[in-house]
Formats: sequence, structure tokens, C-alpha cells
Amino acid sequence: MNGELDLRGWRRLIGLGILGLLTGSAGTAAGQAIPLENRPFDEQTLRPRGQGIVPIFDGWYRNADGSSDICFGYYSLNTEEAVDIPLGPANVIEPAEFDGGQPTRFDPVPETPYRRYYCVFTVTVPRGFGRRQQVVWTIERGSARASTPGHLHPDYVLDEPDSDGRGESAPTLRFEDNGTRFRGRSGHTAARRTVAVGQPLELTVWAEHGGARSWLGWTKHQGPGAVAISAPELWVDPAQARATVTATFERPGDYILRVQGIDDPVEDFEFHCCWTNGYVPVTVTGSAR
Repeated sequence: MNGELDLRGWRRLIGLGILGLLTGSAGTAAGQAIPLENRPFDEQTLRPRGQGIVPIFDGWYRNADGSSDICFGYYSLNTEEAVDIPLGPANVIEPAEFDGGQPTRFDPVPETPYRRYYCVFTVTVPRGFGRRQQVVWTIERGSARASTPGHLHPDYVLDEPDSDGRGESAPTLRFEDNGTRFRGRSGHTAARRTVAVGQPLELTVWAEHGGARSWLGWTKHQGPGAVAISAPELWVDPAQARATVTATFERPGDYILRVQGIDDPVEDFEFHCCWTNGYVPVTVTGSAR
């Protein structure tokens, strides 16, 4: 599995469910098969573990101040294994000024129809960032190396934070009872929390939405060790309510947890609208047991 994969059109390929284009069909005759040394990934794309991670450019949108946010998500080729790839040469964004906000934790393929992780972070580029300029995210695991270029091509403009055509809108979230209200993929970072190794940290999200209920999904975004979250997925019902989970850390260090709020993940993620990202930095003290 050698070579680097340019994923300029990956978003559309995933939506069509034609991952086989990357490697050739499993039923391809031997005389037509791509030699193994020329394949960016194994021909059996999804396996329980040991496979690579594919970064994905999800699109972009303009901010009120004239800057733009470029959205990135990812697709794991592992159905069971969660993969940690620290920031560095194997998990890097170029130019370097945009590096550092990407996840280091890559969860397995979701057991839901949407099957990947949409716009888990954004990169803000300044006013005047050219249409031909790029922000490139590269992930390498073993011999599987993949890069995706983010750019401001008009074909990739996203509805944010509302979609008039579908009548959808991103939920409004907050981390405190009277705290900052935020919505949309650019997200909001909460005040840093501190907790000891092995001690549950309580995390509450207030969600407001015009629909009947909102879905919340929690995971580790960055950090050196495993995090056990009591309810990685839950529904907030009725729509204007709060939901509390606990996170327990096995190792000391600095972490970022990510929560995504959306009306319905199955219906709305694949339409690239409309959800809200939130991030909670956590300092974990003490010694690993």
C-alpha cells in the first residue's frame, strides 16, 4: 500500500458509496487488477482494524468579517478499531499556520447509514485567500498515506448555519446555564476544565432547536489517552433541554473533547447541513493507574 491519494472529489464519492473506485472492484478479473504496490489502500477497503484514515474536505462558507471557514471531516477504514495519530508529520495541515486544530482520535466507522464523520473541525482563512490557494490535511498510518486539499471553489459552498432549501437549521448549544450560546460548524470552545485521572468529569450541554429533539454526539478530539464517555450518543428531548454525560480519563495530560449537535444525523449529515460543533479542553492531573 504505497503512494499518496489526492481526494479532491472524495466528498461526492462517499455520498455515492463507491469506495471501490479507490482500489478496484473485489470482483475484478486478475488480469485487470491494480498491482498491490500501486494501491493507496488494500483492495478490501473496510476491515475491523489495521487500516488507514482518509481526511475529507467537506466544503467551505463565508464568515461575516470576510474570512472563510474550510470544513474537514474524515473516513475511517476500520470498523472496530479507534485510531490515535498525534499531531506531527503523520497528522499535519499545511501551510503550518493552519495546523493544530485537527483531531488526533479517529473513531471506527459509525454503525449508522451516514458511515463517516462530517466536518469535525474548521480552518479559518483570511479575507483575500485565493480561489486557487489550498489548505492540505495529510494523514499517514503505516504505508497508508492520504491528503485532501481544502479550497474556496464555489462548487463547494455550504449552507451555514441554516438551509433555506431544506428548512433545516443548526441547534443552538451552550455549556453553562447562562453561558455563551453558539451554533454552526465553526463551533465554540468552552472554558478549560480540570479533573484527576480516574475521576468522572461531568459535562452538560443545553440544546435549543425548533424541531422535536436534537441529537448530541460526544468523543475525544485530541489527547494522549483513552476517554470513557458515559453516553457517546444521546437525544435531547424535548428540544429545549439539557443533557449530561461524564468523561473519565485513564492518563494525565491535555485533552479536547468534541460534541456535535444536529437535528437528525442520519438525515442531515449527508446533506452537509446543519449542525453545531463544540469543544471542551480538559487538563487531567495525577498518575495513570
